[in-house]
Amino acid sequence: MATSNRKRRIGRAASDAHQKTVVVVVERRQAHPLYKKTISLSSRFLAHDEKNEVRAGDQVLIEETRPLSKRKCWRVLEILERATV
Repeated sequence: MATSNRKRRIGRAASDAHQKTVVVVVERRQAHPLYKKTISLSSRFLAHDEKNEVRAGDQVLIEETRPLSKRKCWRVLEILERATV
């Protein structure tokens, strides 16, 4: 089995309002270059959800793919953890 060179990220689904699309927020912690204080940085990605089963708050694994629309070039591989109601 060949390994993929595609980037993968784990994040929280922020919005599931679109059809077959989910907004995923990926947070990372990084030291400030001058003051060395740890700060949280976040990035928002549009990911394709073919079965439309991801709900807001779910933790998901996304993978980079070919461009599917103007801003959507990620797809949901799996739901790692469901949001508590």
